[in-house]
Amino acid sequence: MSRLKELRKYVDAELNKMQDPDKRISAAAHLYGVSLAAALLAEKRGLDPELCSMAAMLHDMHAYKTGSYDDHAHKGAELAREILGELKLTDAGETELICSAIYHHDDKYAVDSPMDELLKDADVIHHCFNDVSKPVKEKEQARYESVCKEFGLKT
Repeated sequence: MSRLKELRKYVDAELNKMQDPDKRISAAAHLYGVSLAAALLAEKRGLDPELCSMAAMLHDMHAYKTGSYDDHAHKGAELAREILGELKLTDAGETELICSAIYHHDDKYAVDSPMDELLKDADVIHHCFNDVSKPVKEKEQARYESVCKEFGLKT
């Protein structure tokens, strides 16, 4: 079984613990949506699609487990390190890449490493294209326009 598939089994089991079915469905849709966007961006940008998808599957797990978005990126990186250590799916270098991307994913204004940037962009893709009736958030506007340009889309 692939590492991504193994990680998704773990994530699915954690999400199934959520009591509110609407929140559970929304969480699953977001994590899987960001994971798909991450794989697509990784292929385009020459990064490892599996590792990028794994980071995406874990990026908001802290928020979903605790119900709080307070410092969720930094706390989420710690949680991801614990999960990856428990599951033994990654080596130390891969764990660092994934945790760095999660740690930085909420700061959409900063420019960080290529994988960190990819997770930010994948998150924005899902936020902006999952419900096109909503306006693009100000903090995501520049990234949204950049990703649209990268894929030859009109904004």
